[in-house]
Amino acid sequence: MSNAPKDASTVALATNFIRNIIDADLASGKHAQRRWSGQPGLAAQQLASDLDQAKIRTRFPPEPNGYLHFGHAKSICLNFGLARDYGGRCHLRFDDTNPEKEEKEYVDSIIDAVHWLGFAWQDDKENNLYYASDYFDWMIASAEYLIASGNAYVDSQSAEEMRANRGTLTQAGKDSPYRKRSVEENMDLFKRMQAGEFADGTLILRAKIDMASPNINLRDPAIYRIRHATHHNTGDKWCVYPMYTFAHPIEDALENITHSICTLEFEDQRPFYDWLLEHLADGGLVQRPVPQQIEFSRLNLTYVILSKRKLIQLVEEKHVSGWDDPRMPTLVGARRRGYSPEGFHLFAERIGVSKADSLIDYVLFEDCMREVMNESAERRFAVLDPLRLIIDNYPQGQSEECIVHNHPFKPEFGTRVMPFGRELWIEREDFMEVPSKGYRRLFPDNMARLRHGYVVKCTGCDKDEDGNVIAVHCNYLPDTKSGTPGADSVKVKGNLHWVSAAEGYAAEVRLYDRLFSTPAPGSRREGDAPDLERNFLDDINPDSVRIITAWLEPALRQAKAEDRFQFERHGYFVADRIDSKDGAPVFNRTVTLKDSPGKANA
Repeated sequence: MSNAPKDASTVALATNFIRNIIDADLASGKHAQRRWSGQPGLAAQQLASDLDQAKIRTRFPPEPNGYLHFGHAKSICLNFGLARDYGGRCHLRFDDTNPEKEEKEYVDSIIDAVHWLGFAWQDDKENNLYYASDYFDWMIASAEYLIASGNAYVDSQSAEEMRANRGTLTQAGKDSPYRKRSVEENMDLFKRMQAGEFADGTLILRAKIDMASPNINLRDPAIYRIRHATHHNTGDKWCVYPMYTFAHPIEDALENITHSICTLEFEDQRPFYDWLLEHLADGGLVQRPVPQQIEFSRLNLTYVILSKRKLIQLVEEKHVSGWDDPRMPTLVGARRRGYSPEGFHLFAERIGVSKADSLIDYVLFEDCMREVMNESAERRFAVLDPLRLIIDNYPQGQSEECIVHNHPFKPEFGTRVMPFGRELWIEREDFMEVPSKGYRRLFPDNMARLRHGYVVKCTGCDKDEDGNVIAVHCNYLPDTKSGTPGADSVKVKGNLHWVSAAEGYAAEVRLYDRLFSTPAPGSRREGDAPDLERNFLDDINPDSVRIITAWLEPALRQAKAEDRFQFERHGYFVADRIDSKDGAPVFNRTVTLKDSPGKANA
């Protein structure tokens, strides 16, 4: 299942505290006697007698209320990668416990994103795709067990009263006046909640733990609330829904998860996770050993916003074109931008996992993408700021072929033909009428090589009535074509890429840059007034996308959606997966060749 390929550069596995925990558990045989029915949701006493053949089980449990982002990619690579490396299984589970915010669209997008990253949850033995809503009957049974055992009660306080009585970090909470309801009364009220007798917010089921606990999460947390809402999976069957903190540990236990790996914001919830599973195990509703929750630091990247609320704001207020805008840090946006799954794998391994919060420089992410695409992307010529070059001594109407390798270090990628003729397109920056110091390209009386073609000598230029250069003139040296005996007969320092004016073609190219212009969008800057509150939207980069018409070599006409290339000197580009058409691809810049956002690299 967790079978994403690993290339030779990433075979060595980095040790981290999570792997150390798993290694110790495997060495002790902690999970060796687990039983696996193949049907999560069976009570412990109903489990089949077969031992679980998976050495470990992890899970990726997104809530289907939005699109996955870069932080989720780290979690996906971690959970599926651990299962792969240890001979285990990783489950994809949708924590769909909040029907008011969840949609089938998000379910489909999450499935597509995990597949795109190269991971699977199904093989010929198991299909480990699950929904929290599949377990609602078992969650009701668990809640009723807690009521029957005196560990849960129905509270009639309003949300405001509960909040006021919860206490603070330094002050204990106060018991609800309904905390001493009898088991019979609590059970009756909970049954009537399920029957739809009460309005939203009028009653809530709470665990009975300790209102004086220093951990606020143990002060009788809510476990079931009334919601008269249609669920994307169960329709109108239910009008009560479990809280995430109640549902999640039950899902883990029913699915036989061994290591429940989540981010640090859930660390304070771990005592309730353990309390709940121990009580349910005592009652025989789940088997032992119960899953172990392990927390790691979430991904924090410079120049990036990963807050779901802020991402929604960007989309709804139309600061971006949608969730798949190539500037968005969503996985659908990353895919459209041209970032590769292999680049995400490499990035996840480079940053590792730890307990310490840290801010990762976006440069590292881009470098991982460059490293992967440098190996895999074929090279092509594209002129982004075209200036006509006229070779005056080249015969009118004549053309010839230049044979070019598709990758300078991978002969197995083969070759292609580039047509050469009297008129070409070159980059405007490759000519200066009055050269600056150290300039090595074309200027009057200077020579430079046209890559894979001839050495040419500049003879002058044409200008329009405003004095703008509109064409450059030169002569070529016929015996200097690349690949011939005379190729090295003339030494030059400048080396220019080009596209045939007659056989190249104009195409839309989108030059994407970082969406935000500052490393920490919305954060205070040096010199800001003490009372100044900054809006992250104020840091949107006004030059985060620039759409141009470029001239491309003919071979690029055949590019299919999501084909990636290195446009020599400019960076890595991808044929847009939405707007590209057969014979007319639209290209997005994925990343420049160097860390110089917003600038083509010469």
